[in-house]
Parts: sequence; structure tokens; C-alpha cells
Amino acid sequence: MPQIVNAVEMRGIVKRFPGVLANDHVDFDLCQGEVHALLGENGAGKSTLMNVLAGLYKPEEGAISVEGKRVSFNSPRDAIAAGLGMVHQHFMLVPSQTVTENIILGLEAPRFVLNMAELDKKILALQEQYGLRVDPKAKIWQLSVGEQQRVEILKMLYRGARVLILDEPTAVLTPQEIKEFIATLKGMVASGHSIVFISHKLDEVLAIANRVTVLRHGRATASGVSTAGTTKRKLAELMVGRDVIFFLEKPPATPGPVVLDLQDLKAENDRGLQALKGVSLQVRAGEILGIAGVAGNGQSELAQVITGMRKALSGHVRVNGEDVVNRSPRVAINRQVAHVPEDRNGVGSAPSLSLAENLIMKSYRKAPVGSRLALNRSVIRKQAEELKTAFDIAAPNIDVQARLLSGGNLQKAILAREMSAEPKIIVAVQPTRGLDVGAIEAVQRVLLDERARGTAILLFSEELEEVMALSDRIAVIYEGQIMGEVKPEETTLEQIGLMMAGQRLENIRGETDGHE
Repeated sequence: MPQIVNAVEMRGIVKRFPGVLANDHVDFDLCQGEVHALLGENGAGKSTLMNVLAGLYKPEEGAISVEGKRVSFNSPRDAIAAGLGMVHQHFMLVPSQTVTENIILGLEAPRFVLNMAELDKKILALQEQYGLRVDPKAKIWQLSVGEQQRVEILKMLYRGARVLILDEPTAVLTPQEIKEFIATLKGMVASGHSIVFISHKLDEVLAIANRVTVLRHGRATASGVSTAGTTKRKLAELMVGRDVIFFLEKPPATPGPVVLDLQDLKAENDRGLQALKGVSLQVRAGEILGIAGVAGNGQSELAQVITGMRKALSGHVRVNGEDVVNRSPRVAINRQVAHVPEDRNGVGSAPSLSLAENLIMKSYRKAPVGSRLALNRSVIRKQAEELKTAFDIAAPNIDVQARLLSGGNLQKAILAREMSAEPKIIVAVQPTRGLDVGAIEAVQRVLLDERARGTAILLFSEELEEVMALSDRIAVIYEGQIMGEVKPEETTLEQIGLMMAGQRLENIRGETDGHE
């Protein structure tokens, strides 16, 4: 019998950064035609290991083989030439260019003018083959995050990648998109592709992966474990080294006065189309109002209008009775509105500034941190050290650049900054997206602690289980309109799903009553 050759073998991989041993003699192998999941906490070394495989980093020690042949990559181009392609958690696309232009970017061009119509047809054919549909002529900035991810995958498939490395591929997808995506991955495996699946979502890992490797503090605590013989709880314990609480206890709410009052809000999206069509909501002190909905139905625009980052066409945003609609973000900050944005890198932080500088971004104009004339560096360092400890931010020191923090630790830093301002209202948009189970538990605990302190919280999440677990009330948004408000204990996932698809609550309840 012919010997079965692994698609990829990595042996004794060591990768260091200043002050950090990211990969400590890690072994990893990927069989032909399998999905091998790579698990671990934020900062465990998963992305680093795969960046080594994808040619972005050179390891200090170790060996890599692809289909039985020893390789040494000096760049991602070398890895792609060997049939390996990586889709990163933070996409590497040019927003002002079309889908097709991004897919062919960097490839050798013909001597004459590019036939874009012919290239569009090729991209459409590739989409049909793998079920990854997106308009080839659309500009990247016009696409949803889920559509942008499809472009990244199509880019690698167009280049002939046989091994796909997917870094947190479902972190930006809705539940419906995740089902389609998993079906697409199974189709890819059936057609001969091998896939490395970096994820924090244990249910998905168990649903799609054949085997699992777990990293903790840069070392493999489990290598190539079959998913057939393990459980979600076992995997979580291997990741974080302790028993994990998947859903925290939530005491009954004692709502106080209305803190945030939205009346008939209307606003446009970046394409000039109406994204909000008369949204009215109220959030009271000491409660969490969850906003459920499929991505792209106005959630981002609603959060931006509330926090002063987008103009409303009409309507009112009242914070403790004062209308702040169409005023600057600084007005919202001064009214103690905290904002945890969905884009923690582009909006939530300044990646090139230090952790300490990011932590004082909302207070640098006020004493004792600073004044119009100067910043008090000793106070800044003292506050930053205190917040780093209080929020358990894993960083070498407070001078490290924010871009070098893992996703979970960057999110903790954003929460630390926002909570340190003692907010009256928190607008939290996808606060646990892309985080590991330990970091999710920490973020949810912060939100519940703030709720207990009497803070009003508006929670936007595409994780329905999270919305159900944390919210005191749930409002479902569809095409910029509220389909209904329900209490988690008085509804079902099916009812919420119907509202997410555009049915109004009164119609659903009317149908239910008619059947009884």
C-alpha cells in the first residue's frame, strides 16, 4: 500500500517576539482532506503558529513539510506557491477596489489591458463551485463583513490553494451564514482541500473538525485529538486550564429610570440607503436591552447614531432627558456614554499607541490625567497599571503597542477604558466576537457587574445564546425597524428567528393564538 503523506507537518516550531515565547517547540500535522481545529485562549500562539506556516514569520527553530517535502518560506508568496493560503481574522483587502480587483491583486498581469468582464465571469464560476456568492463588481467598502470574508477565501482559491488556514472564520458571521459556511467547508474537504480551522467556538469545532490541537501559553496541551471522543467542557478546560462557566448567573433586574430614550430614529448607511426607519427604544438604569438581528439590518448605524459617530436624518437620542442627536462623540462622552465598538482595531483603539495611551483616551482632557497644556505621565502610568491589574490584561507592560495585544486582551483594554469613566449607559457592539471562552466569561462578567451597579446597557450581539443569557429584554431589528420586544424567559429562539426574518411579534403571537 502507498504511504499516506500528510498535507502539512510542523515539528518543534519555536517563534519568539521581544519578551514573549509565542511558540515553544510546537508539533502540528494536517492530514489530506481533513479539518483540523487549532484551539487556545487569546494569545496562546495559534495565529503565530499559522503565520509561520503561511510564510509571514520565520521560526527560530523547527521544520515544516508540505505533502512530504521539506519547505522553507520567506514570504506568503512562497507559501501560496506551495499550495497554502491563509485567511486572516482581520482582512487584508483594499476597500476602494472591487471584489475582482482584490482577488487578482498581486498576480502577474498580462501585457495588455485586463479584460475585467472575463475576470468577473471567472470569479462567478469559482463562486458557484464553492457556494461563496458575492458581487464581483462591488467595492469592498460596500460589503458586509461576512461578504468580505468570502472574498478573502475566493482570493486563496483563485490562487490554487489546496490547504486553507482560516483564522477565526466564523467570528464575523451570523448564525445563518455560519451554517452555510460550514456546508461550504465540508464541500471543500470533499473536493480534496485540507483545512486548518482556528476558532474559539467549541460547538462549531465539534461540528466540523475531525481532530483538535490545543495550545496554551505557546505549548500544545493536546495534539491531534479526535473530536469523536471529546466534549465542549473538556476542550474548554484544555484551553484555559480550569473549569469554565459558559453562562453566568444573572440575578433579577431592578430597572430604574429611563437613561437612554430613542424616538423615531432615521439614518442612512454608507451607501446612502436608509438603514434606520423610525427606531424607538428605551433602556433603563440597571437593565440590559439586547438587540438581536442578522448582520446588516441597521445595528451598526444605530450604535453609531447613539454615540455621535453618524448623523441621523431625523429623530431623537435622549440621554437622561437631554437630546444629543447629531452632536459630536465628545458630547456623548461627557454625558457618560460608553462605547464598545464592533471594530476593536479600527475604531476601538489606536493600534500604534501604547496600552497606557489607549487606556486614557477618554480622560486625557481632564484632571488629574491632563489639561489643555500637558499630560501628567506619572498619573497616566499609575492608572494604566491599576486598570491592567483590575481587568487582568495580559501584556508584557503598559508601554506595549495596542496592535501587539491579542484580541481578548485588546477587548479587555477597551472595556477597562470605558468602565473607568463610570458610565451611565454602555453601548456594547459584539463585545465577545472572536474571543475565547475564558475572555467571553470575563467580558460578560464586566457587563453584569455594571448592570448591578445601575448602568443601563444596550447590547448588540449576533450570538443569540448570549443575547438570551444576558438580556433582561430583547428587541429584534430587521431592515432598520424593530419587529418586537420580548423577555428572554417568555420567548423562544424560534420566535426570535422569525422576527429576525422580518415577521412582527404581533403577527407571530396571532398565529400562535390561532392554533391554540
